[in-house]
Order: sequence, then structure tokens, then C-alpha cells
Amino acid sequence: MTDVLDLQAVTIRRGTTTILDRVSWTVREGERWVVLGRNGAGKTTMLQVASGRMHPTSGTADLLGERLGRVDVFELRPRIGLSSAALADRIPAGETVRDVVLTAAYGMTGRWRESYEQVDESRAADLLRAFGVDRFADRYFGTLSEGERKRVQIARSLMTDPELLLLDEPAAGLDLGGREELVAALAELAADPRSPVLVLVTHHVEEIPPGFTHVLLLRDGTVHAAGPVHEVLTADNLTGAFGVDLVVDHRDGRWSARAAG
Repeated sequence: MTDVLDLQAVTIRRGTTTILDRVSWTVREGERWVVLGRNGAGKTTMLQVASGRMHPTSGTADLLGERLGRVDVFELRPRIGLSSAALADRIPAGETVRDVVLTAAYGMTGRWRESYEQVDESRAADLLRAFGVDRFADRYFGTLSEGERKRVQIARSLMTDPELLLLDEPAAGLDLGGREELVAALAELAADPRSPVLVLVTHHVEEIPPGFTHVLLLRDGTVHAAGPVHEVLTADNLTGAFGVDLVVDHRDGRWSARAAG
């Protein structure tokens, strides 16, 4: 299989602080990855590298066959879908839901005077329908519930038909119902062979959708464990990554973890 993402000894430093320390990680075509770790483990920083929005202090990062530092990132980024809280904060509350998705075609977060072809209009409508938010197309983004906004953001991240889709804590802030709706939508996306390679960052094993194939555990900016989900999601590995004695359960395609005792 072809490498979609290949990080080799990637280190990120800010002043005297090391955020990522010689991280090596390879993602291949057809794989669906979950990245887990405590707050401050380096998950979001690593996704910034994987999306071409941050360059390593040292080491190499190859994204879709292109090496950061040798490629025009503005040509690379449209090939990578990204849904994150930082991106969502840049979306104007008064933007219509239709335009939130549509403007991704130009890599924008607010519609101005640009024009779109019918193929773009149709793709935006199809994505809104696929994630069950087409009925909100004429609503303002700021009037949606948190769960509805998350689904719109994922629809937006797929607008350019990316080869790699990065989802940074898409279930953060959702209630139980919203989380389960989102997990179901991501499970459907994971099961579709036409979907791009998926990378999902989360704090909670309960948010891992069925169909995800691999797990990367980060601890203090280093790789604690990585590999197929059933090999990596063990009590020992999670206990080491989170620093709490944990018990892990897998039932009906879903994972859960709780403190031992």
C-alpha cells in the first residue's frame, strides 16, 4: 500500500519546550486511524504537521508523497481535509450553512464575491445531505447546535474530495445524543471504500467509531504505541499512555475504558 502520511523522527520545539519528540508514524491507503493521548500529549500539534500547517523543527514529514519544506503548501492543503476547533472559530456566525461548505472549494471561511460552478453547488448539497444537515442549508451557522455544527464542519472538510481527512476532536462539547449521531456518521464514512484515509484525534475510546483500523497512542510528545486497533487498545497500553490504571472493554464494535478497582 502507498504511504499517505509518513513522519520520520519529527520533533517540534517552541523555545526550550519540546512538544513532539522524534515521532515516527506511517499511514497508508485504506487505513482509518485514531490518535489518543492525554491533554498536552502532542495530538493537535501532530495534526498541524499532518495537515501541512506546521513544519517540523527537525525530522521529515511526507504528506501525500510531498515533503514539507520542498512543496508549495497552498497547493498541498486542498488535498487534505481538516476539521478542527481552530478552523471552526474562523467561520463567521452569519455565514449560511450552504456557504460554509461551499467556500471550502476555494479554501476560504467566508463568502465574498467569488463565483462557483454548478458542480461545486451540487457537491455541497450532496455533502450536506450525506451528513443530515441539508435542511439547515439556508440557516446561519451560528444558530446551529454544537452537534449540527460538527456535522457541517465534516461536510466542509470533504468539499475538495481530499485524499486525507483529519478530524481533531470532532465530538468535543457534544452531549451523549450528539456524540452518538456523530460516531454513527463517522462509522458510515469509515466503511465506504471511496472515503479518504481518515485520522481521528480524541481523548476518549468511547468515541472510536466502528470500522477504524489502527491506533496511535501519544504520551508526553512521544509515540507510546501504534498499530492495529485490537493490538494497541489494551489495558496496559492505555494505562501507560494516560497514567491511570485502566480496564478496557470491547463490545458490539465499540470500545470503553474505566478506572480499575
